[in-house]
Amino acid sequence: MGMTQNIPRRVSFYTVGCRLNQAETALLADRFRQLGFEPVKFGDMTDVLVVNTCSVTEGAEADCRRVVRRVLRKSPDAFVAVTGCYAQTGADTLQAIDGIDLILGTQYKMQLPEYVASLPTYDKPAKPELLHTKKIDHENFTLEGTGDYSTTRANLKIQDGCQFMCSFCLIPFARGRERSRQVDDAIREATELADRGHRELVLTGVNIGQYQDADVDILTLLERLEAIPGLDRIRISSIEPTTIPDPLLDYMANSDKVCRFLHVPLQSGDDRILKAMNRRYTVREYVAFIEKAACRVPDLCIGTDVMVGFPGETEQEFANTRSLVSDLPFAYLHVFSYSSRPGTAAVRIPNPVAPEVIKERSQSLAKISQRQRVVFYQKFVGRMVSVLFETQNSAGLWTGLTDHYVKVGVPSREDLKNEMRSVIVTGVTDGLALGSLNESFAQPVAHHHTDLLSLTSQAI
Repeated sequence: MGMTQNIPRRVSFYTVGCRLNQAETALLADRFRQLGFEPVKFGDMTDVLVVNTCSVTEGAEADCRRVVRRVLRKSPDAFVAVTGCYAQTGADTLQAIDGIDLILGTQYKMQLPEYVASLPTYDKPAKPELLHTKKIDHENFTLEGTGDYSTTRANLKIQDGCQFMCSFCLIPFARGRERSRQVDDAIREATELADRGHRELVLTGVNIGQYQDADVDILTLLERLEAIPGLDRIRISSIEPTTIPDPLLDYMANSDKVCRFLHVPLQSGDDRILKAMNRRYTVREYVAFIEKAACRVPDLCIGTDVMVGFPGETEQEFANTRSLVSDLPFAYLHVFSYSSRPGTAAVRIPNPVAPEVIKERSQSLAKISQRQRVVFYQKFVGRMVSVLFETQNSAGLWTGLTDHYVKVGVPSREDLKNEMRSVIVTGVTDGLALGSLNESFAQPVAHHHTDLLSLTSQAI
């Protein structure tokens, strides 16, 4: 292709996996834009493709091949750079995929825009260049730029790495040891995101409950984030149950901005399986935490991750999981099928579960999740909630989320994108709470503990 540096270059992105990957792609997009590139929609003609990969499931390689083939069909000369977790754990395999030109491991990921911008041409080499090291920095970090998001909500990366060493997980090998973002840098990006109009930030990381920068823990970080003008909501993403202190629950219960939402991975409802997974709690300890959280934080939305088909999981052990998730006050489940990952301790565990059994168990839990979401949504029928609207769906309803992660749809001729409005919930259908705008209260419900009944009476 031989493009010169003074010609605008198009760059597109394909992100696989978690919210943390999405946060990193947004930061990479911002840096590319600052360096003179024009970000374009994935699938459009492009000069550079960045694939940010995931290594959690065994489909990573197939997904990467599919994406590269799709882009090269439309942009045969596109320079393809692959980074992310699979670039760290599966670099040898990626080097054999036709069409990939550059592979960057975890240590070099955030340097990708500058490296690509420094290339004199984007001619496709005979074999991909590899920038990779097994060593990943341990120190707390800063991140250049501000995430580039088209969505109402934005992600804020505050932490990376994990050393809990669950037996099924490659993340400690893909991302290294726990480290946290320097607090002043996190506040800087959060402030800039709020200035750009993002009214809700989602705190992301691998093990965010372990956040620690000098004497600043996650609770102190939340207090500093709350002081940012224009920022209305702060949502904590997935967090390990053993890393949530009681003061965080109390803070969430009384905060004006911290969402009443916790996603707390369970993985299994059986003690033997939990031990084999190298999880750091028993079933009894997990249940005690969930019951305490639900008691301390009114209307708390609790979600969880559950893994089915872990090696050796018997019918009775799965039944224990199914019974537990049915009994606990979960609003939804994210159900994962066990995927054998070379390099993890779990690959040495005998008695793999048959794929058809895994599929059946997964479908069983998915049905429970659907029922529990409806039950949680129905709690709010007849009540007023504050909704941050995001988009208009195919039925013409404006949809958005409450702070406790209820998706609400309302009819309106107004453009409600990024508007925070009070809504009376009138019903529930197909994973959506239906409502109507409460025109008497155009401003959002200001505080978690506003008496919803008295507000409704005033509106009437």
